[in-house]
Amino acid sequence: MATRIALLEAGAPFEYVEVDAPTKRTRDGADYREIHPLGLVPALRTDDGQLITENAAVLQYIADALPAAGLAPPAGSRERVRLQQWLSFIGTELHKGVYAPLLGSEVPDAVRSWALEKGLSRFDYLAHHLDGREFLLDRFSVADAYLVTVLTWSVATPIDLKKWPSLVAYLQRLQARPSVAAALHAERKLYGEELARHGRPVPAFLRPREAPAS
Repeated sequence: MATRIALLEAGAPFEYVEVDAPTKRTRDGADYREIHPLGLVPALRTDDGQLITENAAVLQYIADALPAAGLAPPAGSRERVRLQQWLSFIGTELHKGVYAPLLGSEVPDAVRSWALEKGLSRFDYLAHHLDGREFLLDRFSVADAYLVTVLTWSVATPIDLKKWPSLVAYLQRLQARPSVAAALHAERKLYGEELARHGRPVPAFLRPREAPAS
């Protein structure tokens, strides 16, 4: 979703290939692990055939390839270091450190409780930074594309963002942004279809909604 937001924000042409999470197969039946052995998304194939993986790398590549969109500070600048700092924080402290254990179907309850408790200080830190700020940096960046993606997952976890009003305000503000709204609508639809294919119940928050205005 973060990649989709970045590409929509930049107004860039792109083609998505859906990967079925349980089977690691694409819609045409190809084994995605032949493209990326770990079977993880996102993986970006450039026009010249280069394969780029990992959110932080993919997002910065998009920002650098489409500089007119202003999705990242210039390479080598102090602000670019701040962007990398936030991408690392989101990827390790939130995505893998908190949300992955809470969303994993085979994770023991003790690990879930540990992750939830561990997350409190991370959310405190993030909320303090966003208090009085519109974005993570001075303007919308690929770090915001990643953060709004991760925070959106809270609805499927025990995390109650209401404890942090600045995070609630940030999430509402970002979800109303056209690129984010369009990406969220598309991703919810695809995930709901995936669950239905495997006979799993579709949660209320994934049920079809009206498409955002173009």
